[in-house]
Amino acid sequence: MDSKHYEIRTMKPDEVSIAVEWAAQEGWNPGLHDADSYYYADKTGFLVGVLDDEPIATISAIRYDASFGFIGFYIVKPEYRGQGYGVQIWNAALAHLEDCNIGLDGVVEQQDNYKKSGFQLAYSNLRYEGLSGGQSPEDHAIVVLTALPFETVAAYDQLFFPASRPEFLQHWITQPDCHALGILENGMLAGIGVIRQCRNGYKIGPLYAENTDLAERLFVALKSAIEPSQPLFLDVPEINQAAITLAEKYDMAVSFGTARMYTGEQPALPLERLFGVTSFEIG
Repeated sequence: MDSKHYEIRTMKPDEVSIAVEWAAQEGWNPGLHDADSYYYADKTGFLVGVLDDEPIATISAIRYDASFGFIGFYIVKPEYRGQGYGVQIWNAALAHLEDCNIGLDGVVEQQDNYKKSGFQLAYSNLRYEGLSGGQSPEDHAIVVLTALPFETVAAYDQLFFPASRPEFLQHWITQPDCHALGILENGMLAGIGVIRQCRNGYKIGPLYAENTDLAERLFVALKSAIEPSQPLFLDVPEINQAAITLAEKYDMAVSFGTARMYTGEQPALPLERLFGVTSFEIG
């Protein structure tokens, strides 16, 4: 290792796709256009470890504001694991997020390693898998999200996330191969949902709503907006029993799980109204 030059630097915009591609190889099933949206969350937050001009390690350390950040895409190429390259880029990510409360969705088996860096378990997230399709009854309360003032959508999203993220959100709800919907109640926005095409099937995220009925109506509209019988995924907080009941009502089953961890206090978010996580990679 000493004879080779290892450099950790900020990714260029077109290099974010490296992290997404490696995530696909790990079986994490990213969206087709995730790289474009993720870059706008923090243009300095994607790091790459380069060994003699070869990218061998990636990590995202998204600094949303002065107090909150999120780590993801922590991947070392298999042939370079166990040689100290990973811990170096991990430490660089923590340095980028210095003074932040940092969140992550980690592989459950790695919890003890994350605890060594000061992370504590908040709860688990569960990935449910089912099939798209089905009939969506006519529902005049459901609207295309981009038809609403963006400020309204951004304000609603911030209720469910520890920091404001308008630039990311703008790209997320307008990305290709997605449907972004809202649901109104008494003329007010009372839920939002996005479904996007992934390497395998489609994924819903986020899915927020003021109550279970609104969440289900949004869910049905989203899953019926794409061709039927495609793999469909929804990531839900394990402590939201209503979200689990909704997923299981539509014959979805758990296929994967993560440990949501933070270095500071668990943010006070309305998890009982959070039916679908936006992204395991950036929160």
